[in-house]
Amino acid sequence: MELQRFHHLLQWFTLLFFIGNCHARFVVEKNSLKVTSPEKIKGTYVSAIGNFGVPQYGGSMAGALVYPKENRKACKSFDEFGISYKSKPGSLPNFVLVDRGDCFFALKVWNAQQAGASAMLVADDIEEALITMDTPEEVRSSAKYIENITIPSALIEKTFGDILKKAINGGDMVNVNLDWREAVPHPDDRVEYELWTNSNDECGFKCDILMRFVKDFKGVAQVLEKGGYTQFTPHYITWYCPQAFTLSQQCKSQCINHGRYCAPDPEQDFSSGYDGKDVVIENLRQLCVFRVGNETNRPWVWWDYVTDFQIRCPMKEKKYNKECADSVIRSLGLDGKKIEKCMGDPDADADNPVLKEEQDAQVGKGSRGDVTMLPTLVVNNHQYRGKLAKSAVLKAICAGFEETTEPASCLTSDVETNECLENNGGCWQDKAANLTACKDTFRGRICECPLVNGVQFKGDGYNHCEPGGPGRCTINNGGCWHESRHGIAFSACLDKGDVKCKCPPGFKGDGVKSCQDIDECNEKKACQCPECSCKNTWGSYECTCSGDLLYIRDHDTCISKAHTEVRSAWAAIWAILIGMAMAGGGAYLVYKYRLRSYMDSEIRAIMAQYMPLDSEVEIPNHLSDINRA
Repeated sequence: MELQRFHHLLQWFTLLFFIGNCHARFVVEKNSLKVTSPEKIKGTYVSAIGNFGVPQYGGSMAGALVYPKENRKACKSFDEFGISYKSKPGSLPNFVLVDRGDCFFALKVWNAQQAGASAMLVADDIEEALITMDTPEEVRSSAKYIENITIPSALIEKTFGDILKKAINGGDMVNVNLDWREAVPHPDDRVEYELWTNSNDECGFKCDILMRFVKDFKGVAQVLEKGGYTQFTPHYITWYCPQAFTLSQQCKSQCINHGRYCAPDPEQDFSSGYDGKDVVIENLRQLCVFRVGNETNRPWVWWDYVTDFQIRCPMKEKKYNKECADSVIRSLGLDGKKIEKCMGDPDADADNPVLKEEQDAQVGKGSRGDVTMLPTLVVNNHQYRGKLAKSAVLKAICAGFEETTEPASCLTSDVETNECLENNGGCWQDKAANLTACKDTFRGRICECPLVNGVQFKGDGYNHCEPGGPGRCTINNGGCWHESRHGIAFSACLDKGDVKCKCPPGFKGDGVKSCQDIDECNEKKACQCPECSCKNTWGSYECTCSGDLLYIRDHDTCISKAHTEVRSAWAAIWAILIGMAMAGGGAYLVYKYRLRSYMDSEIRAIMAQYMPLDSEVEIPNHLSDINRA
């Protein structure tokens, strides 16, 4: 009876919370569903993402749709009917279409997964707006299979479901493509995400899932936060007690600040164990740990505190209290006084600023709906739908990055497979130079000509890529012909402004695929003098002259070695004589210049003595000195 009254009170908490927020609304998160065949129903439709399994955020899946002739609501195992949906090698994976009703959504998906289906669509049985398929509440028997659901699922409208059923029953091959690439927006280079959580560890299997997720995700969350890739914010849901019940024992045990902030009793038993207000206070403490950590540029310390508190201060061991929390705070080097100040007085008949902000934040803003379920993950202001597990959540967070900007954490094997490893992703490649246009991203591979050592390759990325711009000859010879023999190498790549492939001197051809040696001897292009004999070599030729003659390549002629030596000797003698003559001439010119300067100065001195000029100052000399004596 007491438990029944508690549930009634909890319903009032929830009801009055939403009455007090008239703009509150729940947003159904959707993804695109495209029918690619048959032609008569081809088009794009919408579906509501199931809140379990692993939606392929940032990616897409193609499959062939099947509608079972038996077990159409998928409430029983398909093994009982001898039905298997495992796809054959080389064929599209099978997506199963089932009807709504008679059992939990999650059980339908689990049965389809066990039968080998790659995805499931559930057709609504009434005409209504799409809803979110959620996991059943507090059904411990279903906990195991819910945790193990790995295929994506979605709810579709009744009208669309009828169209698909009609096509399948009519013998048409129905192919569909589930697309989650834009299910999470990516407005900038940082992903902002929130986790609406609870410090209660006695709320059933959902609490177990939540605690396991926080422990598993801690490492990658801190790496992303420290690298500046993400901005994480924890949140906690609270309710307020109806005014008429604030003095009741239920409200006093479940709420703080005179009924303003409440949480359900952890054990759903008012007479023993912990109370809801204990949970509210610990939630408040965890919020303040985050705020104080954020003030000291350590927002990621929240993950350390929460995981340590779960391990060291569990309810089952009666350690869920302030003393244990304080010991965790001290071990992490946090300022306990600042945290206490942030928490305020839980007995005050006034609003708590921190918890007031939390209640306001529960109401949906913009594209994000109200937060009504625990736990709830919000990525870039869109509520996440799917399994609360490390790889699944990381996939959703990584979908919030612009393509090709994902951090390394998004390219691990836990999140994705490298599509470039199989057949090079269908992109261009140069095996000899170990170059490829295949670039693996979180959303799948893209074929994009590479940039190598500052040289940008250009092309469609699928059939061809060619290096362009300065320096291209350093990369695989710019895609031009090249060959080496006996330590001698030739390349047809020319890098002089207008980069092109042209066979080097001594070769002919297109310069790209081949260059053939020119036989200069046979084509009479060299060694045409009477005394010359020609021998062709790869890329060149050799000319020799008969007797003691010497071949001059520039003039294609032979001359006598003795004549060459004599001429060289006379050239050296003439060079010496000319040099000596130039040196003597230079010395004579210097002598003449100095002599003339001396004579000029003497003449000017004598003239100034007898015929002084107004513009001339008197210049003393040795004659004036004699007269003066």
